[in-house]
Amino acid sequence: MAQIAHLTPSALKSDKMKKSLFSFLLVAICIVMASTAKAQIINGAYKRQDVLQKRPMVIPMVREADVFWSQMIWRIIDVREKINQPLYYPTKPIDGATSLARLLLDGIEKGLITPYDARNDDDFKTPMTMAEVKTAFGAETRTKEVTNFDTGDTEVRTIEGEIRLEEIKQFMIKEEWYFDKQNSRLQVRIVGICPIQEFVREGDETKAVQRRKVFWVYYPEARDLLAKNEVFNLYNDARRMSFDDLLIKRYFNSYIVQESNVYNNRSINQYLSGKTAMLESKRIEDKIFNFEQDLWEY
Repeated sequence: MAQIAHLTPSALKSDKMKKSLFSFLLVAICIVMASTAKAQIINGAYKRQDVLQKRPMVIPMVREADVFWSQMIWRIIDVREKINQPLYYPTKPIDGATSLARLLLDGIEKGLITPYDARNDDDFKTPMTMAEVKTAFGAETRTKEVTNFDTGDTEVRTIEGEIRLEEIKQFMIKEEWYFDKQNSRLQVRIVGICPIQEFVREGDETKAVQRRKVFWVYYPEARDLLAKNEVFNLYNDARRMSFDDLLIKRYFNSYIVQESNVYNNRSINQYLSGKTAMLESKRIEDKIFNFEQDLWEY
């Protein structure tokens, strides 16, 4: 009470103004925090890292002098297998997620990656335009004679081609296995990836399924795009990975269809078929695995 008695009217007035200003600032901060909290909508229990901030996993450089042995391998990833289905679904973009085929096509349309002609070789020699990619898909614009049911006359109509990404049922991977004597490890590097389309030719009464390689993509060029897009985890939504992680860490099932060889790099189906071709694929797989094991002495 003694302290209050000694306060002058001006001091009391100043003290009231400070309290009013403090109350005003407190209310303003609460309003701003409330509006900010309302604006930031979190679609889930926690805020996830922006996928666009992700970068490709760092891969150490390999010196030619350290490569003791190497072999080029071609293998097929069939997206109809359950473990490979995250590469095929979703067939339409959902919450930013997309399929591998659509991701590659979008990257080509935006000029982020370069497609290469897959008809003659897989050495990334002949770049393709977007129009040539559509032609490779069988989506070129064509004319067709149709009957007008109102007049009975035959008319020529132009039919716009459509890229059917749902027909991409396989991916071919070109990779090189090598033994690095610097760290005594057998390692692998993916060199290229090629979508394979399965389709039925128009007018084919037998409905025989045809397969064709659409285009090749140089994998190191596509890694930045693949690293910025997540792939669905079949078992845990909190541990989703990027397409680059899935391929580099080998979270897929596949089978070998070709190895580098003296016979013009012929594929297995050129000299074997059926069960014997499957056994040959397994033999090549075992040969690569056993090469590393045979280098050790116990």
